Amino acid sequence: MTANLEYYKIFYYVAKLKSITLASEELFISQPAVSQGVKQLESALGDKLFFRTSKGVQLTPAGEVLYDYVSKGYEYIILGESKFKELLNLETGEIRIGASDMTLQFYLLSYLEKFHKLYPKIKVKVTNIPTPETLEYLQAGKIDFGVVSEPVNEYKGLSITPVLQIQDTFIANNRFSELKGRVVDLNELQQYPFICLERSTSARKYLDKFLKENGADLNVEFELATSELIVQFAKRNLGIGCVVRNFAEGFIASEEVFEIKLKNPIPGRSICIVTQDKMPISPAGKRLLNLLKI
Repeated sequence: MTANLEYYKIFYYVAKLKSITLASEELFISQPAVSQGVKQLESALGDKLFFRTSKGVQLTPAGEVLYDYVSKGYEYIILGESKFKELLNLETGEIRIGASDMTLQFYLLSYLEKFHKLYPKIKVKVTNIPTPETLEYLQAGKIDFGVVSEPVNEYKGLSITPVLQIQDTFIANNRFSELKGRVVDLNELQQYPFICLERSTSARKYLDKFLKENGADLNVEFELATSELIVQFAKRNLGIGCVVRNFAEGFIASEEVFEIKLKNPIPGRSICIVTQDKMPISPAGKRLLNLLKI
């Protein structure tokens, strides 16, 4: 580039407004400074860009060619600044989140509802996948952050913030009524059929770790993709279900299933927000994270 960008800015406004006076007012600089800027650009380029008229100034043929390109470039810069400010003011933008059925339903959904009311122009894309896949998506930069349930593999560069305590429990229906209303030892349950999430899920890994630590091995007859299905299977007496209690609360209250009280309960765990340290988060993403109080 043979000339200072500031000269092109001056040239743009003089050409657009066809007046050195109006250009100086638009740019908040003196008329001599505008005239000097035009002269500097003409000197750098080697030809006249304007000629004076009774009404102001007009572009020369060479000036018209230059203005055709400069105007497009400068207007794109102005548009870029405008879009940038829209992002900062949350008038546009997109947030990409990874979340499981459970974390979405019992934690994230209420916040998304509130966020959408505050910032209706922000597009929110939720990828509904289990915790292991959410972490893979985060590491690959496919999502801005994840809302997952423990256990969470603490990969290097990830920040994990617990935000809500959850409790796994066993539920059953009348086929297993002998377990109702009393405290049950975990080993006693080994003779019963169980309904659990698939082994790839964080919830199943947490359950398997708990069982191993207590020397128990349950008879898992059904492995399902969602906790809601586990509740439905347990209602139909197909086995004892293991779910986060939130999924079963309504069914327990209506006595469609009952909760099995363990002598040694499954320890509580947390829903967590997971972010990647090196990946920048959009202004909209930062505002949602602030709403999530992390």
